[in-house]
Amino acid sequence: MRSLYVLIILVLFSCSTPEASHATGAGITVGPDTLRLYDQVRRREIPIAIYRTEHDEASGKQRVVIFSHGYGQNRGGDYVAYSYLTDFLASKGYCVVSIQHELPTDSLLPLVGIPQVVRRPFWERGADNILFVMDELKRTHPELDTEHIALIGHSNGGDMTALFPQKYPNRVEKIITLDNRRMALPRTLTPRVYSLRSNDQPADEGVLPSGEEQKRYRMRIIALPNTGHDAMDDNADEVQGKEIRGHVLDFLSE
Repeated sequence: MRSLYVLIILVLFSCSTPEASHATGAGITVGPDTLRLYDQVRRREIPIAIYRTEHDEASGKQRVVIFSHGYGQNRGGDYVAYSYLTDFLASKGYCVVSIQHELPTDSLLPLVGIPQVVRRPFWERGADNILFVMDELKRTHPELDTEHIALIGHSNGGDMTALFPQKYPNRVEKIITLDNRRMALPRTLTPRVYSLRSNDQPADEGVLPSGEEQKRYRMRIIALPNTGHDAMDDNADEVQGKEIRGHVLDFLSE
C-alpha cells in the first residue's frame, strides 16, 4: 500500500492536472495537483494539493512551503481555498504543499471549553500530518529543499503551525501564521516566527509576544487594519490579497 501511494506522488509531481488552475499576478498560470497520502501508522488518509511551476535546477533545490487551512467544519476542500496565496507563491518559485487536515469522519472542533485544552488533540493531529508530509517529501523528492521548510497556517491551521516547532524542534526554518488565536506562538530564534493579524478577532492572552519578546526573538507581528479574520482565504479582495502576499513573500525572503 505504501509503495502505491509513493508511486502516485511521483506521477502527480511530474504531471499537472487542469483542475482548479488560476492565473497569478505574474502572468503565470498554475494549479494544484491533488492526491491522497496514507499514514499507515495512524491509519489516516491525508489529502494534499501541490502547487509548483517549472524549476531551474541550476538555481539549487526548490524551496518548500507547507500550508495548513483554517477550520472548515469537516466539509472538505479547504486545502484548495487559498489559491490567491498558494498560486502566487508557486509562481515565485516555491513548491507549496497544502494539507487537508479535516476529514468527514473526524469529530467537529469543540466550541465549548478551554480552547487550549479541548482543541489541543486537533492541533496535535495537524502537527503529525505536517510531519508525515515533510518526511514523505524528503524520502521521495530529493530535488526539493526539505532542510529549510517554511510553514504557513490560517486560524486553526495557524494554531497547528504554532504548535509544530514546539512538538518537533529543529524541523522547520520559519513559521508564518495568519491570525492564529489560541495556540501561543513559540518564543524562539529558530524557527523564525511571523504573524499577520486581523482587525476583528483578537488573540487569546499569551498567544502573541510582548514588544520586548518580539525584539529579543526577532519576531515580526504585523497588524492588517483593513483585513478581517475571514478575509484571509479566497474571500480576500484584491487589495487584501495583495497586502497579504506582499508580507508573506517578504517573510519568506528574509
